[in-house]
Amino acid sequence: MAAPSATRILRHASRTASRGLTRRYQTTQTPAIARPSAVRTSIASQARCFSISARRPAGLMPDTAEPQPPASEPHDHKITSPTEVNDEEYHEHADRYMERLNEKAEALQESRADVEVEYSAGVMSITLPPNGVYIINKQPPNKQIWFASPLSGPKRFDWVVAGESMHQKQGGGAGDWIYLRDGTSMTDLLRREVGISLDIDGEAEAIKKISLDPSE
Repeated sequence: MAAPSATRILRHASRTASRGLTRRYQTTQTPAIARPSAVRTSIASQARCFSISARRPAGLMPDTAEPQPPASEPHDHKITSPTEVNDEEYHEHADRYMERLNEKAEALQESRADVEVEYSAGVMSITLPPNGVYIINKQPPNKQIWFASPLSGPKRFDWVVAGESMHQKQGGGAGDWIYLRDGTSMTDLLRREVGISLDIDGEAEAIKKISLDPSE
């Protein structure tokens, strides 16, 4: 009976040692599983490392922001209607303009033998080689001056006083004959195409003096 008891003791000791080795091997080979709270902490830490904070664009000087572009300036007021004038005022402005234009055209004719100027009954023709013939004439029914150019074509000009509005003193603006479709000034057109310069500001001052003091 002693031999079997010794055999059982040896077998039990062998199993115990084998189990110990197995547990030790599993403990060494199995990686540790991180706790959920530790995983969340690690992810949050990494997110903080890679987060990008909003920064203002740098200006020319340190610690200054990039200057904002200036606001766009308002567009110039486009003229869409003529200045209201009665028949007498229309003839006054138109006759004075045509007479002044005739003087300048005749001076051009004297300086160039190939230039011809004719003016009668409110109709003027200027033959200017190599451009051709210009026709300028009054149109009392429409209170306009019509201008036919061999270069830019026909245009109808209205009397417009720029700078005169309900908030300004009457007569305080400068007047000129304007083509309302594109804002072209007849004075500028004559200067560019014919080479005639008219002193509109001087003529406007003369008209104001006559209107304010007819006795002079």
